[in-house]
Amino acid sequence: MTLVLASQSASRRAMLSAAGVPHEAMVSGVDEDAAKATLAGEGLGPRDFADALAELKALRVSGRRPDALVLGCDSVVALEDGTLLDKPADRDQARAHLTMLSGTRHDLISAAVIAEGGRPVWRHVERARMHVRPLSDPFIDAYLDAEWPAISGCVGCYRLEAMGAQIFSRIDGDHFTILGMPLLPILDYLRTREILQS
Repeated sequence: MTLVLASQSASRRAMLSAAGVPHEAMVSGVDEDAAKATLAGEGLGPRDFADALAELKALRVSGRRPDALVLGCDSVVALEDGTLLDKPADRDQARAHLTMLSGTRHDLISAAVIAEGGRPVWRHVERARMHVRPLSDPFIDAYLDAEWPAISGCVGCYRLEAMGAQIFSRIDGDHFTILGMPLLPILDYLRTREILQS
């Protein structure tokens, strides 16, 4: 059976490839802005919000590829007051997000849902607690000079595999979860389905 990643995310594709997971990738075609607006109206908490978006992506592609296992993923950044941060619309908004995160803690929640034949058959959600050190204005400017526009597709405005590591004083959680996908539980499920050798 084929694994299809319902995304063109470079980091998620790289994680699967580096782990030796054969897969294809397809754009889900989900209107994320509309979906997020609908889910926000339902008053979902951050965990359920990420899970619902991951499921939506998996189901959308599974409808086109009922023969495959389809993996949908999503990540959200939740501030201490429950506010969810989205991907920055532009460099100014990225600066505002980094200023808001400076010296605070937030949760990064990554959800994965696998669909088969148009229905979800497996799901997993993980949380990482991110401790952002106090960030000076000169650091934020230098960081954005180096990382924009690469971080434009990143909730929280950081890539931990790059200069984003400098933002944090401490991280409590799984590295893969922070990169956008709870990889180890996914690998475990793929072994039970004999996509990977046990």
